[in-house]
Amino acid sequence: MRLLMLTPSLPYPPHQGGAIRNYGIIYGLHAAGHDITLMSFHGDSPTVDSTPLVKLCSRIETVPFPHRATNQRFRELLLSSKPDLANRLRSDEFSYRLESLLTETQFDLIQFEGLEMAAYLPLTQNSGAKLCYDAHNAEFALQRVIFEVDLSSPFRWPSAAYSLIQSNRIAHFEREVCQQVNRVIAVSDEDANALRQLCPDAAVSVIPNGIFADDYTQSGEYLDLGQHVLTFTGKMDYRPNVDAMLWFTGSIFPQVQKRIPDVRLYIVGQKPHTRLESLREKPNIELTGWVPEIRPFLHATSVYVAPLRMGSGTRLKILEAMAAGCAVIATTLAAAGLPQPVKDTMVIADNEADMTEAIVTLLQDDTRRKMLGEGAQIAIRQYYDWSLLIPRLLTSYKEIGLG
Repeated sequence: MRLLMLTPSLPYPPHQGGAIRNYGIIYGLHAAGHDITLMSFHGDSPTVDSTPLVKLCSRIETVPFPHRATNQRFRELLLSSKPDLANRLRSDEFSYRLESLLTETQFDLIQFEGLEMAAYLPLTQNSGAKLCYDAHNAEFALQRVIFEVDLSSPFRWPSAAYSLIQSNRIAHFEREVCQQVNRVIAVSDEDANALRQLCPDAAVSVIPNGIFADDYTQSGEYLDLGQHVLTFTGKMDYRPNVDAMLWFTGSIFPQVQKRIPDVRLYIVGQKPHTRLESLREKPNIELTGWVPEIRPFLHATSVYVAPLRMGSGTRLKILEAMAAGCAVIATTLAAAGLPQPVKDTMVIADNEADMTEAIVTLLQDDTRRKMLGEGAQIAIRQYYDWSLLIPRLLTSYKEIGLG
């Protein structure tokens, strides 16, 4: 099968959610013997030739990220009926290069990785290829949850208004995308149900986010971060992650500190939002910014926390932590999409009091932490290793006539 994969950024290094998923799919399809052309937005680093992608793809096309001025975004918010997501990666150069590529090559399948890339769907409809939308999130549902959370705080009402407008626009746009492709892929049953409600006629398959589980158990750099260490990982300009850390550091971490004074919190991830800058002044909280590798932090962690109050899909950050053998405490929403045997290997806590108590209890119980971590590693291997997920993806392709 000859496949064209469109991604919002070069999926290497696979250090954040979208890149981890996209790289895993490329690696798995290449291993299954399929021919992959990759087209992505990309900056200057790393150079494409320095990545493993050159061995996995028969051709790689990259285009510089487009620039959108703030006043342009504001004007589009007022005058356009399309969501911000549909315009975020709008690029004349990408359109031209895509049209040229489709003229040169006949593809069996074109796969759009995320709703941003589905904005290029109209250019492919006469290509003769099957079209697949890989929905990394049910985006309209995600925006509605963000709206509800922001609405609870008066100083966030302007953001809530923005999310309400965007959720309605995204719902219309995402429905159109689902109607125009041959296959929709969701990352969880919850997202699949949301997309089916949005577009009842859509053919939806569920292919969860996955990881290469063995990569997280191998020994490597050792970090000594202390005896009582909490860790959160993620792209730290992403609204659900910012909200999670503001809530956690404001309402939960101070209560943990009162009972375990030497506890430390490491917030590991690139591009910390300006709303998080004040955390640098608080004792025992570390914002690392970008790090070359998160696994040393996970291996040095006592308890991994996932206090997410908004979001959708399967959280790759949690899969990584569990694969590394971390004891995990998560909200119900953060654990959404995980099967019950996987949830059974973590602690679920949804309010300040319950999460505080769960953290303190685990920090004081080495045996319980070890048991949870070992159970988590087993569960991830059973449900989320790419060796299990790629065959499911190939089956979904067969259902639309591709072998």
